[in-house]
Amino acid sequence: MLYRIVTYGCQMNVHESEKIAGLLEGMGAAAAKDGERADIVVFNTCCIRDTAERRALGNIGVIKGEKRKDPSLIIAVCGCMTQQEGAAETIKERYPYVDIVLGTRNIFRLPEEIKRVQDARAAMKKRSDKRYRAFDTEYAEDYLALDEATPVTRTSFPNAWVNIIYGCNNFCTYCIVPYVRGRELSRPMPAVLDEVKRVVDEGYKEITLLGQNVNSYGHDLSGGESFEALLRAIDRIDGKFRVRFMTSHPKDLTDGVIAAMAESDKICSNIHLPVQSGSDKVLRDMNRRYTRDRYFSLIEKLRAAMPDIGITTDVMVGFPTETEDDFADTMDLVRRVRFSNAFTFIYSPRKGTPAASMTQIPYAVKRRRIGELIKLQNSVTKELSEDYVGGVYEVLAEDVSPKHEGMLCGRTESGRLVTFPGAPERIGEFVKVRINEARSASLTGTTED
Repeated sequence: MLYRIVTYGCQMNVHESEKIAGLLEGMGAAAAKDGERADIVVFNTCCIRDTAERRALGNIGVIKGEKRKDPSLIIAVCGCMTQQEGAAETIKERYPYVDIVLGTRNIFRLPEEIKRVQDARAAMKKRSDKRYRAFDTEYAEDYLALDEATPVTRTSFPNAWVNIIYGCNNFCTYCIVPYVRGRELSRPMPAVLDEVKRVVDEGYKEITLLGQNVNSYGHDLSGGESFEALLRAIDRIDGKFRVRFMTSHPKDLTDGVIAAMAESDKICSNIHLPVQSGSDKVLRDMNRRYTRDRYFSLIEKLRAAMPDIGITTDVMVGFPTETEDDFADTMDLVRRVRFSNAFTFIYSPRKGTPAASMTQIPYAVKRRRIGELIKLQNSVTKELSEDYVGGVYEVLAEDVSPKHEGMLCGRTESGRLVTFPGAPERIGEFVKVRINEARSASLTGTTED
């Protein structure tokens, strides 16, 4: 069998697609190469914003043509989109050619459901049995134990994704994640450390710790585990490697975590710290549970501990209660903090969240605000990039450049993307690079070794 996985959304989904690949290869399947016809297609979906959901549904619609040409094709849909209330039934009715729908905490059932589909098809050829379709989005009670046993086919070398916590307890009023990912579940610290040691021994040079809110790690465990303790334990693991993590919630970022980062040899001086808004009123309406002053205080502590730290963020415009004054507060915060980069979004109503029932701002207003914000952040990013010119930085070679032949790309410890000359064989090496040119968010340089 050949399989193809189509992934949407965040790094958590990317890693879960690696687990799906591991499950399929455990059945004897192999990844289809470009142009090869797959026997199994899995859509790993996202619903954090309306655009991601529509893109996934659009592509699920397109594959109907493949199914018509090859009725033996098995189509599965999983991920966050399937976990929304009524979503599985909608897919069942609107997309009758989809065979399997699974949720966010039962993907390990994929092999058994594929086998049932195959067995039912074999029976149909002999008798008049009905076609088998699986629609199961119930959370597995023993999810953590079953997840630990799920094989992983890693596809992101030299980076290895490592889950440390699943789910979210925060219930921001705009966000669907707690409804589709469930409550927080921390992995036991020994399991996390064993996985980090294993991937380091396998040659991975960058470990990215994943969670909807990594700063909540350990809150649900009974042995005094915490994110700070986990970082310090990982830092003691032998080997030359880097550690990043995402995502951090500002309300839970502690002085201890900042100190662990600053005192570590392996934890990168780089943090993604979503602010969402610069307005106290909007932050309150979002249920973010921090103020702009608290956020400024965190930025000051981070930069005092690590002067060269790279700080990125998420910023949303057009939240239902955002006025022009609120938007001005957001612009002011972005000017003052001077983020290395910002992922900017227009608020997208998510059915079932409190903000979706509020009076919405006209799209034209949202579009104007996002344009102003992007223009401001681009100017800040460009100015910060120019500070790198002339300096020499250690860069992990991560991939061949998609735009420049004979060039590689990778990131500095602070997270800045760098393009430099090099052969593909150097991917996975740490390289000294002198920065010669800055173009907005990207840097170009020459190797020093």
